[in-house]
Amino acid sequence: MTADELRSKYIAFFVSKGHTQIQGKSLIPDNDPTVLFTTAGMHPLVPYLLGQDHPAGKRLVDYQKCIRTGDIDAVGDPSHLTFFEMLGNWSLGDYFKEGAITMSFEFLTSPQWLGLPVEKLGVTVFTGDDTVERDEESARVWKSLGIPENRIAYLPREDNWWGPAGTTGPCGPDSEMFYYVGDKPCGPDCKPGCSCGKWLEIWNDVFMQYNKTAEGAYEPLARKCVDTGMGIERTVTVLNGQKSVYDTEIFAPIRAAVEKAAGYSYGSDEEKDRSVRIICDHVRSSVFILGDPRGVSPSNLGAGYVLRRLIRRAVRHGRKLGIDGKVLSPIAQVIIEKFRGPYPELEENRAFVMEELDNEESKFMETLQKGEHEFEKLLPNLLKDPRKIMSGRLAFKLYDTYGFPIELTEELAREQGMTVNRPEFDESFKKHQELSRAGSGQAFKGGLVDQGEIATRYHTATHLLHQALRTVLGDHVAQKGSNITADRMRFDFSHGAPLTAEELKRVEEIVNGQIKNDLPVSMEIMSLDEAKDSGAIALFGEKYESQVKVYTMGEGENFFSKEVCGGPHVEHTGLLGKFIIQKEQSSSAGVRRIRAVLE
Repeated sequence: MTADELRSKYIAFFVSKGHTQIQGKSLIPDNDPTVLFTTAGMHPLVPYLLGQDHPAGKRLVDYQKCIRTGDIDAVGDPSHLTFFEMLGNWSLGDYFKEGAITMSFEFLTSPQWLGLPVEKLGVTVFTGDDTVERDEESARVWKSLGIPENRIAYLPREDNWWGPAGTTGPCGPDSEMFYYVGDKPCGPDCKPGCSCGKWLEIWNDVFMQYNKTAEGAYEPLARKCVDTGMGIERTVTVLNGQKSVYDTEIFAPIRAAVEKAAGYSYGSDEEKDRSVRIICDHVRSSVFILGDPRGVSPSNLGAGYVLRRLIRRAVRHGRKLGIDGKVLSPIAQVIIEKFRGPYPELEENRAFVMEELDNEESKFMETLQKGEHEFEKLLPNLLKDPRKIMSGRLAFKLYDTYGFPIELTEELAREQGMTVNRPEFDESFKKHQELSRAGSGQAFKGGLVDQGEIATRYHTATHLLHQALRTVLGDHVAQKGSNITADRMRFDFSHGAPLTAEELKRVEEIVNGQIKNDLPVSMEIMSLDEAKDSGAIALFGEKYESQVKVYTMGEGENFFSKEVCGGPHVEHTGLLGKFIIQKEQSSSAGVRRIRAVLE
């Protein structure tokens, strides 16, 4: 079964069960300071899992593109990916455990759908602790469907519990589904969830049934929700009896493009195979990030830094394979052709993707040249050391100052009959990571969209700023992205030149004027066509549902701002405080960025 077939079957199955298909969202979350990328299929649905009514109803299904970079260094083995696709279905206060598990089982095992043999399926459920009881309900449903006791593993909170993202909020147990890919058990305790690698997780049903209070108590939620997620790549691997996601048809043309560029046949050498897998994954991830409607450019901060790291790691492994000329472009073209059906934005943004990849690859080659030059400058003193060992601190300086990869430093050292003190380098690198995490931990800790009072005020202010910019600069201005923290807002918009001091002053005056006017903020649900006919702005060229939320600031025909948006918003603009622009600068070609605060 191909990925396209799995995607279609999943949507068709849940539509037949009364679910409405909704559109997957951007890889770059809007107004969520907690994460750099959309990390799971549930991420865009969080406001609705927290209690908001979704315009499409209580039963939803979609496919969602995701990026996770927490284990980026593990990419290169047979299963890890940074970009992946998630299939998901949701119940917002409708069915719960029995309904979700029964539908999951039917889709997995029915010959009409995936037809997996029941005898190879196993599940895990929450074992319970001193605060929340054992999830006997889920276990009972699985048993009633034919999963025997010996293939049901009761696991602790770290394995079978979701949330809350912060210290309080919705949370609950989950039940994970595994497929047995081994030949014989690793031992008498080999059950689903075992770390031996013989059980491959393919689906997860999350049951949000509690609210954790500030006192640490778990109170039952009045509206219980279900959030599920099935990884396309892993499931296709299982369905086709393959051992690695990189052996599937998903990666076949990408891997072939890498092999062609490198003049290498995959399967001949494990170290080279690892480089092939890294290039396949990292270029695919980079294409999807750049090709997103809110696509970012490589930079030294945030999502742009992750993108830069992915690109440069791919280039470095291309160099290790001996690829001459451009590493990225030929592979990227193949990726766009492969995925432009379900993700037409890749074709729409093809020129931008190619330009950014070529530019970043060229910059990295310059970086490598500088690093090699600096190494050569250090060489005379290094050769004086009779031990022929380069200190790890010096190697880390090359990495930290010039972006020079440690592997290349070791390679150059070997050519001179030297070694690098790798433990010392690793220690310096670890300290660097800890400092980075400490600095960004609060901003990018992962989890729920921040819907606190400050974030809500800033989000509302982005609407006022957007309209003020259109008033001052013209209707060509369109929002290209935003980011909110507890301290400030950042707003990216299309415009071809820096704003003058007079223009910035005028924008600021307009926003503060509308705050002073204390405009009412109202919400209506309508079709996208009705929204546009009413004068609402729809952003980013995104895919929208048949029914959308429209937020209006002002009353009647003389409203100030009207946008299609998911929220959250204050009830009237007088709650915002004073709006102050701190900085205006370039974000990328044709895109400007404003940083502002509310006081």
